[in-house]
Amino acid sequence: MKLVVGLGNPGNQYNFTRHNVGFLALDFYFKVHKAAWGTKPRFGAISGRIGDVLFIKPQEFYNDSGKVVAEYMRYYKIPASDILVICDNFDLEFGKVRFRSSGAAGGNNGLKSVDEALGSSDYARIRVGTENDELRRKMGDVDFVLSKFTPEEKTKLPEILREISGKIDEFIS
Repeated sequence: MKLVVGLGNPGNQYNFTRHNVGFLALDFYFKVHKAAWGTKPRFGAISGRIGDVLFIKPQEFYNDSGKVVAEYMRYYKIPASDILVICDNFDLEFGKVRFRSSGAAGGNNGLKSVDEALGSSDYARIRVGTENDELRRKMGDVDFVLSKFTPEEKTKLPEILREISGKIDEFIS
């Protein structure tokens, strides 16, 4: 069994924000695969399955997502090497999708939380570039990651989400 985690913040007010690109990616993946999410949170996450792959959207806030990931890992006895985490990265060019089989958190508080909870950084991750330096300078980092995508950025999201879906498929196989 593999575990694919989309990082984000719970609540409709965070839909289409930069920090919720992990949730957005999994929702897109489920739509493409005609899969459905469970209706009740389990172990602090909305979850769904496609074959022997478990997908989760932690319902803790982004910076505290690690404890939910660790709970699923323990319960289902999933090794870190079979976990994929999808997150945003405001230092990465908008729309760039970068896959790594392991690595450092690099300042991403969601990944730091996962690292701490798992006691390891030996899990795969997809970082999705959300960079918009002009907007970030105006708002500051916290408001920027919680800001919605601009109309121009939204038009590029389907292409980005298709690329992420391909990376998920590569990880699964």
